[in-house]
Amino acid sequence: MLLTLSTTHRPATDLGFLLGKHPGRAQSVEVSTGRAHVLYPEASEDRCTVALLLEVDPVGLARGPKGTAQAAFSLGQYVNDRPYAASSLLAVALGRVFASARRGTSKERPELAATPLPLEVNVPALSCQGGPALAERFFAPLGWSVQARALPLDERFPEWGDARTVALRLTGEHRLADALNHLYVALPVLDGAKHYWVAPDEVDKLVRAGEGWLAAHPDRELITRRYLVHRGSLTRQALARLAEVDDATPETLDDATEPARTAPPLVAQRHAAVLAELRSAGARRVLDLGCGGGALLPALLAEPSFEEVVGADVSHRALEEAARRLHLERMPERQRARITLLQTALTYTDARLRGYDAAVLMEVVEHVDPDRLPALEHAVFGAAAPGTVVVTTPNAEHNVRYEWLAPGTLRHRDHRFEWTRAEFAAWAERAAAAHGYGVRLVAVGPEDPEVGPPTQMAVFFRVAT
Repeated sequence: MLLTLSTTHRPATDLGFLLGKHPGRAQSVEVSTGRAHVLYPEASEDRCTVALLLEVDPVGLARGPKGTAQAAFSLGQYVNDRPYAASSLLAVALGRVFASARRGTSKERPELAATPLPLEVNVPALSCQGGPALAERFFAPLGWSVQARALPLDERFPEWGDARTVALRLTGEHRLADALNHLYVALPVLDGAKHYWVAPDEVDKLVRAGEGWLAAHPDRELITRRYLVHRGSLTRQALARLAEVDDATPETLDDATEPARTAPPLVAQRHAAVLAELRSAGARRVLDLGCGGGALLPALLAEPSFEEVVGADVSHRALEEAARRLHLERMPERQRARITLLQTALTYTDARLRGYDAAVLMEVVEHVDPDRLPALEHAVFGAAAPGTVVVTTPNAEHNVRYEWLAPGTLRHRDHRFEWTRAEFAAWAERAAAAHGYGVRLVAVGPEDPEVGPPTQMAVFFRVAT
């Protein structure tokens, strides 16, 4: 089975640095189902293409541990399309061969690893239970231009109809890591099966690969169910973790509705807005208060100017999720020294939080009971008293733009309230005046002329006395 990925970024041969595979030589790697080969059919300044070719051992696969994709009859284990049609077999090889690229790291080109590139993906034969329409449903919301064509069972006999295989071509501008993770999840999801037994650790794999995009995908539940081969308990666990990480319920995710296919998810726009304010403030030591599962922490650590990052949350389980997300156990010592995770309640003063340049409360205040807000204000603005405080919260007026949200309901089952723009402005101005801060209000996300942006942000800055 074959997958190719091309770029026209100049110089296009930088693709080799991002993948960690030199364009000048072919490489082969043993994988559990056969042998994977990486080679470059073309490598010039203008265009570079990498090919992942997987040679499957169908006999060895049939003799291996019994998996969910075993054929219903004995001969079917030996006579099938597994060696030819891209499926979960290719996803495993892709994860093994391009592991560092999927993490978005590159020693030689770190800035390029974080940059969207013009990419083209071709899979000549993709196992797809659902045909071209399902491929379109998966990739189009992620910003890909999709060309999917059903392949006939036999071109000589058109009356036999189409196979469950499609020829797929994707084009778009994405970070390479995002593109690889889209494919890593898509291959088994479109195939609708896996060649190995699905254990609980598959939930971790899905959450890691889906970071930043799966929670906002309109077909996230379908994707989750098929990736976990319809195992109900694992599916519920994965949806709950996605909800916790992205501040949403499995039923109605906060970022489920995007203004346009080409726009980044709302959670990504929030991250970008927060980071921009922290950079503008010249912050070096940053608190992420109410960090939850650590959705913002990787972006904070990726910013070289932030010398110290602290994630604080009342939930021990959330901090464990943050540690898993950050891969603390494998983090280089120098990087590990920059990050601290603290268990603490934001409605109580904590001396450990004093003396920092900036603090972020991203989608936090709406989870606090209104009668406890004065305690939070005192703990953050009065006791911790960072130079800059960035607060984001939903704009209740924008809820009418979410068709899935019933009138009068909140975006999240744990929200205690959601403020209108006027209510948020009144709270921000009162809290700022009471603790010696000035405040500036910022819209996050597309500005609707009638109901405003989906997210509103307040930037508090200490006023000299």
